[in-house]
Amino acid sequence: MNKKRNIIIGSIVCVLLMTVVFFVFNHGKSNEQVVTEYFELLKKKDYKQMYQMLDQKTVYTPTQKYFIEKHKEIYDVINPSNIQVKVIDENDNMVQYQISMDTVAGKVKYKNKIEIKNEQIKFNKQLIFDEFSDKNKVKVITTQPYRGYILDRNGKYLAKQGNAYSFGLVRGKLNGENDYAQIAKYLETDVEAIQKKMSASWIKDDSFVPIKNVSEQVKNQLIQQGILNIKGVKINTISMRVYPYDKITSHIIGYVQNVNSEDLKKHKSEGYTSSSVIGRSGIEATYEKQLRGEVGGKIVIVDENNNIIKTVAQKEAKDGKDIRLTIDIDLQQSLYNEYQNDKSASVALNPQTGEVLALVSMPSYSNNDFVLGLSTDKWNALNNDSNQPLMSRYKQTYTPGSTMKPITAAIGLETKTIDPDKDLGAKDKWQKDSSWGSYYVTTLHAPSPNNLKNAITYSDNVYFARNALNIGKDNLFKYYKNLKIGKKIPFELSLNRSQYINKNQKVSDQLIADSGYGQGQILMNPLQLASIYSAFVNNGSIYQPHIVQGKTRTWIKNVFSKETSQTIKEDLINVIADEKGTGHAIYHDSIALAGKTGTAEIKQSQSDTTGTELGWFTVMTTDSKQPLLITTMVEDVKDRGGSGYVVEHTKTSLDLYLSK
Repeated sequence: MNKKRNIIIGSIVCVLLMTVVFFVFNHGKSNEQVVTEYFELLKKKDYKQMYQMLDQKTVYTPTQKYFIEKHKEIYDVINPSNIQVKVIDENDNMVQYQISMDTVAGKVKYKNKIEIKNEQIKFNKQLIFDEFSDKNKVKVITTQPYRGYILDRNGKYLAKQGNAYSFGLVRGKLNGENDYAQIAKYLETDVEAIQKKMSASWIKDDSFVPIKNVSEQVKNQLIQQGILNIKGVKINTISMRVYPYDKITSHIIGYVQNVNSEDLKKHKSEGYTSSSVIGRSGIEATYEKQLRGEVGGKIVIVDENNNIIKTVAQKEAKDGKDIRLTIDIDLQQSLYNEYQNDKSASVALNPQTGEVLALVSMPSYSNNDFVLGLSTDKWNALNNDSNQPLMSRYKQTYTPGSTMKPITAAIGLETKTIDPDKDLGAKDKWQKDSSWGSYYVTTLHAPSPNNLKNAITYSDNVYFARNALNIGKDNLFKYYKNLKIGKKIPFELSLNRSQYINKNQKVSDQLIADSGYGQGQILMNPLQLASIYSAFVNNGSIYQPHIVQGKTRTWIKNVFSKETSQTIKEDLINVIADEKGTGHAIYHDSIALAGKTGTAEIKQSQSDTTGTELGWFTVMTTDSKQPLLITTMVEDVKDRGGSGYVVEHTKTSLDLYLSK
């Protein structure tokens, strides 16, 4: 009997426990949880699942298709983010909540009440949007800001808003398609492209159909050639981004273009529209956010006649900020003019501040062409050009040749492995020992006495090869690291990293010897090389190079001692002052200049006679009242005077700057 009673009691307890467990683990969602879940789905734009949470018996519930379409219509336009929902009151099944969100027109916030029963939401139209009704629509009116200008250090415009000209056709005034071939020839397009544009469904007989945008210069040329004699051809003036110095600054400034579908996807919450432009390269791309400003917008509810019923949110547009560069456009233009027939890179900077005064890559391209719209033929021609006009040569790295010799000398002085007064004995060719086989270091200039000053002045390869071995790998590599060779160069525009050794290369005595005079595995970026040279007139410190006006910062402090810097500077002055110095062609009676030439051999082996040569020249003032340093690299100078070619072409630009 007791046993039976215990079984009954145990069964009752089990039932109670199961009931408690069921209650704990299967208790329905709270109304607050339902509201939260619903709006979490809104964040994910899962409109279909949102509809599934509605009470299907609600008399005002629209169809699922209508529900999804309306949500897309509204939320794709206002582009919400940071959606926040808070339940502020709950009475029986009636829940009051507050919703807020950031939109293209600023923050939107409103309250709504909904009824929830059995975890289902009874629909009302404010669930779609505040004050929404079937006859009303939500509309966004955007206001694009003015894009900031880009100016040089003296306030001259390098990028601004200006006028261009759109040549187009008016269908009702044309002689059919009879003139398409002639129009296509004038505008450097093809008949098929014109036919495609003229077949658009929106075109009426009096519609202006734009075919090609051109600059004022091209417009004038086309008019002189007689394009307006063709009936139906018209010109409209349009406003667009223009670059007054065109090819002279293209690699620095870059260009803007109309946004594409990929841009809209990437920047979906930033207010870009199909009519926006975006920076594609150079300063235009790097400073896109500052230049562009902030888009303004207004979210309104309009009736079926497009009358505004209510303004939900409004945000004023903020115009973009101007960017003032450190560039001196006159110096930039002068260096551009000097090297129009070359593949070259030129850097000019103020060594006392790190301000970049000129940054030139040759050959160049027209950034105005990119804004106006490139034809396929023109684009292909640019890409297939063996001279690579689209490549920014100042970004690249190159074998520095003899321009590394002062750096080797400075490292030797710092480590006390070079005695500047010691005569090593002049040698036209030299090798460490017979283990080098047939390999010798050779030089065109073996001065006597063979001391540091003469070795720099006359650019003796053998002297620096021998001293590189004396300095040793550890000391050389330590100072290369101190000079940040191989590290990212802190600069507003991306630059390739210099290197002193290829990581896959075995470090041999021969390689170290070659590094001493700028061959081996060393590759230098022109801007970094120019910055290192500035240490010789800054008592051993290097200022951070920058192209946008701002605070002057020390990049590398006291990399060389004051005494070492002074010794190298005096030797570099002699390179130009000595009548037989490699840079004497640029000598000035009125101002002391310091400089160094360099010719880098690009060849497969020591016996290769088919290789090419790079010509380098760095020149700098030593008078603090007129601080200037110019470094130029020119490709293919073999049989054109070597580095002497660069010295000759630097003179005009230097004289122009010093005369200001």
